[in-house]
Amino acid sequence: MGFISVLSCAHQWIAARLRSGDYAIDATLGTGSDALFLAQTVGAKGHVYGFDIQEEAIRLSSAKLNNAANMDKLAPFSLFCCSHADMKEIIPTDKHGQIGAVMFNLGYLPVEHVDHSVITETSSTITAVTAALELLRPKGILTVVLYPGHQGGDEEATSVSKWASQLPTSVGQAVIYRQLQRETSPYLIAIEKK
Repeated sequence: MGFISVLSCAHQWIAARLRSGDYAIDATLGTGSDALFLAQTVGAKGHVYGFDIQEEAIRLSSAKLNNAANMDKLAPFSLFCCSHADMKEIIPTDKHGQIGAVMFNLGYLPVEHVDHSVITETSSTITAVTAALELLRPKGILTVVLYPGHQGGDEEATSVSKWASQLPTSVGQAVIYRQLQRETSPYLIAIEKK
């Protein structure tokens, strides 16, 4: 039996910390799998905010959420076609410091018919993870799945890793989950806010 995937690990760590009725953010919607997981986890009394710069990601995520079984048990959701770097300006100010979890799954939209050269960018990602940490409630969790194996992903992964390693422990605890034998394999950074 092998270790679980980085995405499964992120889901486990978040599920252990999110509460029913919490607010959560999917910072990179992609196909909507993480948004659906968050909506199921926080339940009908919570709320999920989602961000992506591609209309196709908004369409796919909206369809996945709207077609989910037991929709009455899912959190309501708000999806925004804009950069994750804008989340602090878009999330209502009364929710700042109240978010239970923020998920990032960086890279590109993993579907065949889209332009895979459209990727998350280092500068906007650093802005976004900094904002996400500010939006979290105490004991809230931020997860970032990084992909150093594609062009641009290596620079982004290095920058996010450096950002997380330099966080003061008075702000949060940062951990990493990674296969050590393959430098280009995806890996997970998680931060629990103090």
